[in-house]
Amino acid sequence: MKVVTERVGRWVVPYAALWITLLVGGIIVVALALLGAEVYDNVVDEVGLANLDKPALALAEQLRSPGLDAAVTAFTNIGGGIGMPILASILTAWLTWTSRTWRPFILVGSAAAVSVTATSVGKTLFGRTRPDHADAVPPYESSPSFPSGHTLNSTVVIGVVVYLACLELQRTVTRVAVITAGVVFVLAMGLSRVFLGHHWMTDVLAAWLLGLAWVGLVILAHRLFHLTRRKEHAGPAPTFDHPAVRRDPVRDDPGASDPGARDPGARDAGRDAASG
Repeated sequence: MKVVTERVGRWVVPYAALWITLLVGGIIVVALALLGAEVYDNVVDEVGLANLDKPALALAEQLRSPGLDAAVTAFTNIGGGIGMPILASILTAWLTWTSRTWRPFILVGSAAAVSVTATSVGKTLFGRTRPDHADAVPPYESSPSFPSGHTLNSTVVIGVVVYLACLELQRTVTRVAVITAGVVFVLAMGLSRVFLGHHWMTDVLAAWLLGLAWVGLVILAHRLFHLTRRKEHAGPAPTFDHPAVRRDPVRDDPGASDPGARDPGARDAGRDAASG
């Protein structure tokens, strides 16, 4: 039992600062979802439908064709309740294997959990109606429209994955390619929801903004984690091959146990007293 406790402590304790920051950040994001729904209710019904939502839907209907509808439907399914968990699991497993740390599992898992919660809270609180089935491409969806869950969840998962991938990649060209691919995927996922008539454009815009805010907080939490580690732990962040090692004041600072190391005069005085 003691061995198990020690092993768990090696991984839980070093990430304590990260867990706490993510928890606080998650609460902030859910609060933003609540606040956003309230503001959305007061603003969108007055100007959103007339100035943005209905024109965007009308444009999407003009661009549709049987072949394009099928292709976009196949793509948007990647961001759904089945496709996105599978994609997130594959990407997280790959990042965990390449980095040899639990960092991807912690960051992607916690980010996705808060994203799903914020989506559920927003839909339940606001209950906005989706576009009419007559203006949408089947299969139809019946859950509330605000915010777009496909857009929010893909923004969060892909955003965190891109950040973690860039930490592992060394070449600038490769990093730019990964970032570009991530941005294109997130934009395409949001626009696919409008194209198919499954969401209003303002649902997608709100999801993008909320998702980017949460990704920013996740990245901030990770950077604060590394800043805390420099003060509390010796060496780099823990990996599977090199577990965390807490800083030993005596080992890392000889002066902590040997006054003479910091004050040569005290060391010489001690020698004189011993000889006397």
